[in-house]
Amino acid sequence: MTAVTGRVAAAERGETRIADRVVAKIAAQAAKEAVDHPPPNGASPRATVTVHRAAARVRVSLELGYPCDIGRQCGAVRSRVAQRVTSLAGMEVPEVAVQVERLHPATGGAQGRIR
Repeated sequence: MTAVTGRVAAAERGETRIADRVVAKIAAQAAKEAVDHPPPNGASPRATVTVHRAAARVRVSLELGYPCDIGRQCGAVRSRVAQRVTSLAGMEVPEVAVQVERLHPATGGAQGRIR
């Protein structure tokens, strides 16, 4: 503590730590925002995060409507998740792995089934 101002120097104040589960919620919401047309009966995206210092490695699992451009959707999810985690949590995001768990056909009933 400095005698003149009575304030604690910035280096001595400590650090702010954001919990992994908070970063995972940010990532899941960002993935949800990035999907163009989510399937009406699909589950919301889920994310798991590993944080090491100021870097977060993210794994997102999601469901997509079919037919769609799966590669473009996954690319949009990667970009949006990295951007939102960086802007909201202040963390570098070197890796976003996207796993498509399920594809939901656009048509219902017997028409959507393969015979």
